[in-house]
Amino acid sequence: MADYTTEELKVYLETAVNIARTAGKEVQNKFYKKKRTEIKSSLGDPVTETDKLIEKMFVTTIKEKYPSHRFIGEESTAAGKRTSFTDNPTWIIDPIDGTTNFVHCLPYVCISIALVIKQQVVLGIVYNPMHDLMYTAIKGQGAFCNEDTIHVSGQEEIGRSLIHASATMSNCEIKLNNMKALLQAGAGLRYFGCVAEGLCHVANGSLDAYVDSGFHAWDVAAGALIVEEAGGILLDPTGGPFDLMCRRILVASSQNLASTITPLLTHIEYPKD
Repeated sequence: MADYTTEELKVYLETAVNIARTAGKEVQNKFYKKKRTEIKSSLGDPVTETDKLIEKMFVTTIKEKYPSHRFIGEESTAAGKRTSFTDNPTWIIDPIDGTTNFVHCLPYVCISIALVIKQQVVLGIVYNPMHDLMYTAIKGQGAFCNEDTIHVSGQEEIGRSLIHASATMSNCEIKLNNMKALLQAGAGLRYFGCVAEGLCHVANGSLDAYVDSGFHAWDVAAGALIVEEAGGILLDPTGGPFDLMCRRILVASSQNLASTITPLLTHIEYPKD
């Protein structure tokens, strides 16, 4: 028997959506203002006061309502708090996915929130406050954007596909070669600099696939569920099952497209979250 009901998840969802909208107002208020930034792991990995404020806001509010729940947050982890992934209800938070975009006033910026129970993602929210797009999903209940049902495109041919792929400093040469292989197969490529946004564009049919590696659990937890609930295929890029903590992902609008993409890629191993 499950440790939660659909009605309980709907209450959790409503609570988290309300926090995301409040946090979104902070993003909107600070978006075109000069930001104070710090550098975490590299020059391409900044953090702002707004990142920290939103994570603290979320954790404080949820702790008051659900004292037994646990948290994995990008900024608390970066500050040295150990990631603890147990069977207990655990919120995985990325207060601003796309912080570099936020610093540069590029509106591909999302608040990403997932709830994990018994190490299974059961609820996901991705909110772009600059475009007022609220993507949500509850496990087994479909995916939505601003309460409208969304579906993947269903595209099966790589030559007709638009795929999100990135080349960052980490393993840059391998990632560039993977992008080249996709282009040579006839795919079009895009990169938003915001993992959660890219995944949601597969969920709503704007993109046909998403492949990436080197991110962390808070970048993909919510978006991966939203894609799956929108009818997408969720895999490890090797073709095996997706592991939230393995820092690699392939989502596609069809099994045929996923099966075409997998052998084109050189796969990268990262330390698990």
